[in-house]
Amino acid sequence: MSLPLVATASAIQERTLPGPAERLNDSTGQATPTIGSDGLSEIGANKANVNTDLRKLEIDEKVLPDTIDDDLWIHDQDHPRNWTSRRKWTSVLVIGLYCFMAPLPSSMMAPALPQVAEQYGITDQTVLALTLSIFLISFALGPLVLSPLSEMYGRTLIYHISNIFNVAFNLGSAFSPNTTSLLVLRFLTGFSSSAPPAIANGSISDLFSENDRASAMAILTLAPLLGPTLGPIAGGYITQSLGVKWLFILIAILCAISSVIGIPLLRETYAPVIRWKRAIKEGNVEVAERLNPSVLAAHGGTKSQVIWTNLSRPVVLLTRSYVCFLLSLYQAFNYGMFLTGLNPITHIISLLPWLREGIYYLMFATFAKFFRDTYGFGPGIGGLMYFGLGFGFMAATFACAKFSDRLYMKLSAKNGGKGTPEMRMPVLMIASVICPIGLLWYGWSAQAKLHWIMPVIGTTIYGAGVMTAYLPIQLYLIDAFTFAASVTGAASVFRSMLGFAFPLFGQQMTDRLGYGGSCTLLAGIAIVIGIPFPIYLYFKGADIRARSPYTR
Repeated sequence: MSLPLVATASAIQERTLPGPAERLNDSTGQATPTIGSDGLSEIGANKANVNTDLRKLEIDEKVLPDTIDDDLWIHDQDHPRNWTSRRKWTSVLVIGLYCFMAPLPSSMMAPALPQVAEQYGITDQTVLALTLSIFLISFALGPLVLSPLSEMYGRTLIYHISNIFNVAFNLGSAFSPNTTSLLVLRFLTGFSSSAPPAIANGSISDLFSENDRASAMAILTLAPLLGPTLGPIAGGYITQSLGVKWLFILIAILCAISSVIGIPLLRETYAPVIRWKRAIKEGNVEVAERLNPSVLAAHGGTKSQVIWTNLSRPVVLLTRSYVCFLLSLYQAFNYGMFLTGLNPITHIISLLPWLREGIYYLMFATFAKFFRDTYGFGPGIGGLMYFGLGFGFMAATFACAKFSDRLYMKLSAKNGGKGTPEMRMPVLMIASVICPIGLLWYGWSAQAKLHWIMPVIGTTIYGAGVMTAYLPIQLYLIDAFTFAASVTGAASVFRSMLGFAFPLFGQQMTDRLGYGGSCTLLAGIAIVIGIPFPIYLYFKGADIRARSPYTR
């Protein structure tokens, strides 16, 4: 006997899987009777705000079994949000390890650029910078493919396969005979390395509710930022003692170790895949076919339609969501590419990461030369100068995670117990002031050639600002959008592409304007772009989201 469906429009939108045995009329958006004799359920005309995509769903007994009730699944012990704390945090720590490893192939090479130039006979500074930043081109493109694939086949499969490819590509880089082969392998390494940071936010959305996810998000936000900070420290000493080749060999060994740890410990967190695999394990072939996430993704469409729908989703979010676009753009400027789009929400949110990524990797490209020429530091001691960024990251992580959750709960209480994504924005407003202060401190202390601790303090302040900005942006994205992995994957495109572009002209800009002038220029852009948008989004974000078919 079929189960009747009783649901509101918002409940339908927020479910991981659509409700059982329900058919939505394609033109009116109203529900027709459920299949079965237990009763009829109807969604009236006042539910006309159902997501545009959901209006187009046609679900019958050929797609979903009538014995599955999503309301029961919410309370199921296999649901990731019902796991024990130990099991949840084991998953978080393993994913954090993968995220920590992901950017190491980029950051560990930064202090070794002079040795890379000598080993491969590179005289063009742009080509030399490209050996570092080409990693970020594919690091940007990878999420466009890997994030939606994680929503078809599960998170763990993508985590593990990408890490295994990392081992192979880094070993290949270690034995590259010439510049061309090095660039190709660096490109491939970037693609495989992009998976953990791109889909980690989806895993957090799987495991934690809006009220308690900030601490877990802080760890997974810190990991990919801490990796690039500690990488140059180790990279400098390894290059000085063993040479460039051992940089890549060590990374390959570390990736292999992380796979040995991660494969037995990391469990699948994506609910549709968990339900599908459970049906297979129970031997119910018919139910397994109906629950296959790939089938559900297209609601009975062809395999090519499934693939196209999922792979195009990050691009659609960027080009049709104003908030996602602008917040991602700002994030990238601070921590990579400018894309034009039509939809308001993905646009604001993409703008904010865009700023951070570019400046972050601009520092990476200039640190080695600056501390060598100004203070006479070799690769080993010069690598230690990156510790300022790392200290700022860690300090802000612990402070911001607790403050963010408390502020969210307080604002929710004032709003009748209902939280909104816009309640993440006050923390971002603070970060938008901290980042320019750190830039100005670093730039002018470097320009004046003060004691080496002064520019390091500047990078510490900037690092704290980066982390303080990164966390609320990521939380906003997964709170506001239905497909968490796809939207954060889309946002990462901007971060990585600007991270690729800035080092290519960073040294030339510094040579022309000086450290003080170039950092003042960047701080000015960060102020003009970074301060108004969080304020605007705080007051207008809900209205913008209401006009988007891709938000909750």
